[in-house]
Amino acid sequence: MAEQDQNRIHTAERRQRERDARPLSERLLAALAFLGALPDLLWRRVRRIAPRFRALHREHRAGNFPESDRRLIQLLLLLVGLLPMARSLLRERLFHHRRRSVRADTARRKRVQPAAFVCAALGVAAVTAFFSLYTPATAVRYNGEVLDVVRSRAKAKAVAARVEGLTAETLGGAFALEDGAIRYSARLVRRSEVAAPEELERELTEEIGLVAYGYSLYIDNELVGSTQYEGAIEALLEQIRQASSSADTLSVDFIEDVRVVEGYIPTEQLVNLGRIAEVINSTKSGEVTYTVERGDTWGKIAANNGMSNDELLAINPGYDINKLNIGDVLVLSKEVPYLTVRVTERQNYVEDVNFDINYIDDASMYQGDTRVITKGVYGTADVVADVVYVNGVETERTVISQVMLTAPSTETRARGTKERPSWLPTGSFRWPASGRITSYFGYRNTGIRGATTNHQGIDIACAYGSPIYAADGGTVEYTGYKGAMGYTVIINHGNGYKTYYEHCSSFTCSAGQHVYKGQQIARVGRSGVASGAHCHFGIQKNGTYVNPLRYLP
Repeated sequence: MAEQDQNRIHTAERRQRERDARPLSERLLAALAFLGALPDLLWRRVRRIAPRFRALHREHRAGNFPESDRRLIQLLLLLVGLLPMARSLLRERLFHHRRRSVRADTARRKRVQPAAFVCAALGVAAVTAFFSLYTPATAVRYNGEVLDVVRSRAKAKAVAARVEGLTAETLGGAFALEDGAIRYSARLVRRSEVAAPEELERELTEEIGLVAYGYSLYIDNELVGSTQYEGAIEALLEQIRQASSSADTLSVDFIEDVRVVEGYIPTEQLVNLGRIAEVINSTKSGEVTYTVERGDTWGKIAANNGMSNDELLAINPGYDINKLNIGDVLVLSKEVPYLTVRVTERQNYVEDVNFDINYIDDASMYQGDTRVITKGVYGTADVVADVVYVNGVETERTVISQVMLTAPSTETRARGTKERPSWLPTGSFRWPASGRITSYFGYRNTGIRGATTNHQGIDIACAYGSPIYAADGGTVEYTGYKGAMGYTVIINHGNGYKTYYEHCSSFTCSAGQHVYKGQQIARVGRSGVASGAHCHFGIQKNGTYVNPLRYLP
């Protein structure tokens, strides 16, 4: 065996020496020939060993352990047997390698991701903060001056068009802005600097100066005044309400239709707020009238309205103050207030309750005369009422509840049944003569020498010789001449009243005579101090002269 191996070695060495001794070209050609024949050699080799490999594969699949005497096959079989173990080792190594890689990536991410997240978050926050504070907008210039900044150019142009329209509508004519008066420029501004379109609209109208946004007060559709200050007119009206209010006030309102209208108005209509207050508290043209009722007299109507007879006659020319008819309409004032305040108050007070009267016939007394036998006593009641005042004057009272506190006591009176003489007083007076009043009760300056300046009656101008009648029944106390009073008749009516009839021309009665109401007692003259024929008529009540117009119908 050793010898064979030794021989093979010598043979191989010899062949190597022979190859080395050949020329290079020959060796190249031999190498090329070998390379060209190599595929055939390999193919023949594969064909020879392929059946054997297939047989080995079938035995392996059948679970038999294949065997062979050839070393190459044995080596191949050994490698095939080691393949499962090699696969397991390779899989395990790959698993551990992947696991280490994952751990390394995780550690790297843990190191890298927080920093990346923080940087990204800071970037997003910076961008968000910037765009939350700043925004693209359009600046609007009018005649070179920046008015405001709005969101977009389209909104700015829409505002300019609207201002042109409302200016034309307010002024009642055409209006257009000058070319180039308004300029627009884009810029980046803080969001807080961006104005609403309404603000730009007001600023542009103010710059133009023809119209202004204001608040106008209308009373019964009549414009009182306008102001630019929001809430100023409402505050002024509230001051008027507060001035008329008290702790008992339920409501305060205005009789007129009062409106505050908000909107654009011509600038020339704007007035000072004090001027509006002055107008509200003043009066305007308008009549306050009064309709004459039964029992009214000229003097009574004048006195009830704080006027003299002459003042009432001055605004009612053409009236005869001695002849008023029921239903006549007298003008009390030519002016009425702009604003009429109506106040409703809830009042609580104690009120007297009238007592009943029980009459007992008495034949010793004249008809119409009475005498108190037992005096009555008023009761009291706790009253709750709603009272309405118009400009401080009570116009209505509605009783809500009434609780009796003390009951009234009935009064007993004697009533006369005896037939009454015609000359007894009736308690009321009639006009003594028909004519025009030329001088009223009170102070006067006639310019007539001897005439008193304190006139204690009224002068009724009549034709000379006209009849003079008794104003009420009574007893003639005096007839005669009394100096400046001339021929005078004095009648005592027996009830505390006396009447005087002066400047007579003659008498138709005598002292001590009983006269009835309406009986002729004298004739008109001009005796004493008188500038013309007239009847001076005076009334005394308990010895004091009083104004006769308060007692005449």
